[in-house]
Amino acid sequence: MTATDLWRPMTPADLPAVQDVAEIVHPLYPESPAVAAERLALYPAGCLVAERDGLLLGYAVSHPGLLCRPPALDSLLGRLPEKPDCLYLHDIALLPAARGLGLGAALVARLLKLAKAEGLPLLALTAVNNSAAYWRRQGFVSHEADAALAAKLASYGEDALYLVRAVD
Repeated sequence: MTATDLWRPMTPADLPAVQDVAEIVHPLYPESPAVAAERLALYPAGCLVAERDGLLLGYAVSHPGLLCRPPALDSLLGRLPEKPDCLYLHDIALLPAARGLGLGAALVARLLKLAKAEGLPLLALTAVNNSAAYWRRQGFVSHEADAALAAKLASYGEDALYLVRAVD
């Protein structure tokens, strides 16, 4: 089984396990369970889980967004933007047991296909936990932050960077 095969669409039944993984991987960035539930309801195509042998190894929550205007941490969207210009990778979390399986690269490939199908020219994300080097290896580059974006990034900590990748 390949890393690509381990990713599948998220379902509402996965949400408790998603929350458990979030608490392990992102303890400094807590979000209400309502955030993932809302993203799943608004844009199920962008919500995925990685599972092997019945064990949830990680998840990804993404949705159409506006470049340089990521939602604040632990906030509900209410609705998706009418004219999105990127696929925003809101949250990606992989348990330590998932490392080395190629899940991150497989996820990026899947999300690039999704963005292309949706006519979105860019993937965007906020890199935290010193993960920018990983994302750069996946083809993401830093994007200059205006004052509004810089203020949002500051709430994520000193190492937070807004990164983008063109959809090929």
